[in-house]
Amino acid sequence: MKKLIARICFRIAVFFRQLGKKFTPLDATRQQIVADWKKQEGEKKLRYEYDLPARPVVFDLGGFEGDWASEIAARYQAKIELFEPHPIFAANIAQRFKGNPDINIHVFGLGARDEKLNLGTDAESTSTFKTQNTASVVEVDLKNAKDFILKGGFSQVDLMKINIEGGEYELLEHLIEEGLISKIKELQIQFHHFVPNAITRMKAIQKELSKTHELTYQFEFLWENWRIKK
Repeated sequence: MKKLIARICFRIAVFFRQLGKKFTPLDATRQQIVADWKKQEGEKKLRYEYDLPARPVVFDLGGFEGDWASEIAARYQAKIELFEPHPIFAANIAQRFKGNPDINIHVFGLGARDEKLNLGTDAESTSTFKTQNTASVVEVDLKNAKDFILKGGFSQVDLMKINIEGGEYELLEHLIEEGLISKIKELQIQFHHFVPNAITRMKAIQKELSKTHELTYQFEFLWENWRIKK
């Protein structure tokens, strides 16, 4: 019995030692960020409360199931351009908003250029950076963001939500480089940490954004919002 208890205690000690190695300061920091987000009811309030004009123009990049677009449309009678490159997700969204002329569904994403990419399917974490170990991979289209905005005649975008699982870096760098970032009044962004050089690129983008916009809230690698300077 003593030997059995000793073996059990040893295994428990090994388990917690291994757990300790996996639990890094970054994990602890992220847990605190998530806790602060929940405390401020970010998912219920911060992501939806905006001072928008009548009939605002809204871009939803990374529509997924359409929940955010649905709430924004209901609150602000917004004209929404919704981008979802995954064909299955896009088809479901199109069915959901069938008959709603204020929500346009685009079965492509926006980026720095026209191109085709492989997209790893993993529910709301679907990403071009996750094409390994996923249930399925599909080929999707990206369109040049500058071309879409200018050819579409969008002189101003009142609110742009960006949750595109790693594609945000190249998109934002493109919008900044092309001088289009000042056309966007509110930017709701989710940066993702699994992209190579994520922190360096995020900091560089934030530095550029600070020239034209002001930060209204920030929960690093969760959600942050930038508002055009007056």
